[in-house]
Amino acid sequence: MNAEEYVKQVFEQVVKRNPNEPEFHQAVEEVLESLIPVLDRHNEYIKEGIIERLVEPERIIMFRVPWLDDNGNIRVNRGFRVEFNSAIGPYKGGLRFHPTVNSSIVKFLGFEQIFKNSLTGLPIGGGKGGSDFDPKGKSDKEIMKFCQSFMTELYRHVGQFTDVPAGDIGVSGREIGYLFGQYKRIKNEFAAAVLTGKGLAYGGSLVRKEATGFGLVYFVERMLEDKNMSLKGKTVVVSGSGNVAIYAMEKAKELGAKIVACSDSNGYIYDSEGIDLKVVKQIKEVERKRISEYVKYRSWAKYYEGCKGIWTNKCDVALPCATQNEIDEEAAKILVENEVILVGEGANMPCSSKAVEIFIDNNILFAPAKAANAGGVATSALEMAQNSMRLSWSFEEVDRRLKEIMINIYENASEAAKKYDCEDNLVVGANIAGFIKVANAMMEQGVV
Repeated sequence: MNAEEYVKQVFEQVVKRNPNEPEFHQAVEEVLESLIPVLDRHNEYIKEGIIERLVEPERIIMFRVPWLDDNGNIRVNRGFRVEFNSAIGPYKGGLRFHPTVNSSIVKFLGFEQIFKNSLTGLPIGGGKGGSDFDPKGKSDKEIMKFCQSFMTELYRHVGQFTDVPAGDIGVSGREIGYLFGQYKRIKNEFAAAVLTGKGLAYGGSLVRKEATGFGLVYFVERMLEDKNMSLKGKTVVVSGSGNVAIYAMEKAKELGAKIVACSDSNGYIYDSEGIDLKVVKQIKEVERKRISEYVKYRSWAKYYEGCKGIWTNKCDVALPCATQNEIDEEAAKILVENEVILVGEGANMPCSSKAVEIFIDNNILFAPAKAANAGGVATSALEMAQNSMRLSWSFEEVDRRLKEIMINIYENASEAAKKYDCEDNLVVGANIAGFIKVANAMMEQGVV
């Protein structure tokens, strides 16, 4: 059986075993197809069943999360933790609190995390988790009660040498604080490295909040440098207005770019003079309001209902930093028609498979998520290192290490793409570079 037939057979088995999980299927299919050149040259990965083992999580935990709202009503949500692969280190990956969370979403995120974490060069395996709980519209007290109930089950499955969760959509410093407090209470120990994204007062790392956005821009800038370009003078559109989007905008602006649009789940704003980040931070980080409030501060700016239209705005660089599959085939074609130079994924899988194909076919520079948005988990691992040493590095030290990691990720992915005759295709390069490290570790550890 050749590599292409083998990959097809494995993928068919994944679909059969995991019905009605389209996000997971999409993530697996993209990775497996890009690994065909490796499997053609290295039949030992097929003989050792590495791919069959890789697509099957080592452990899936699902549990109920009961809690009381402010009116005394009993509410019940569903909690998940997918511990996907621990070949190179403890499971590492965020917790997502959002109504769309289900088994397909956490499995797709956990699968992607294996390769992303491998690419950082740090000793961390792949995992992900979360709940269909929606923090929006909830009081601080309700969020605290939910987090405490969630951790009352999760604590059994995590630990600094086992599984180290962090934040993701809907889980910021507030939620991490409540989760850590409950873990400490139950375990009766101050195990700082059990969670990352913590507050600075109790073991958090400087740059963690900025890391994914900063890392994305470091990656994009290095990518442009290879083509004798830079972000200076470029027009940029960024979807989202959470941590990733805000700090991608901040770093891009610092490097001379002009950001003209950003969004939230309700709609997007367009500011022809350049987005005022102080206003966005005030609205989103302090007031916790909708992005539509922006026009109250900048009267000439425009607000548009719905998120999809953001990609109709002409730009040199598009940075989707909101959620999965936000750029579909139609949006990709519009971006190409508007002569976009580069698309960099700040969110997890924000471009559909067809959209990615369109970008690559039209020679658009494309920075895939598992490489370009690895800055967050990389800095989480740096937080773990600081916790283990019981010390804190300066902002400059962490930022320097982050930039170094992102440049190394780009160069390793680029080198892998060239080695397997897929030059400039960083989707393939990132998957291959991440896979080889994990696959070799799995082979050395036996059939486990």
